[in-house]
Amino acid sequence: MLDRIRIAERYTRSAAAAVTAVAALVLAAYAGPAETRTDSRPDVQRQATAPAADAVRTAAR
Repeated sequence: MLDRIRIAERYTRSAAAAVTAVAALVLAAYAGPAETRTDSRPDVQRQATAPAADAVRTAAR
């Protein structure tokens, strides 16, 4: 048979659950999007695609 839970214990458990829920919501609200990692060599990408872009512009003329 189930034992009766004291009213103080029930309120303590519900208060702890409420504090945990609020803490989780606050942490979720302040969690911003992850910062993107920037390439340390951004010019390498531009140089790799620049000849192809020039060829497309030349062909379009």
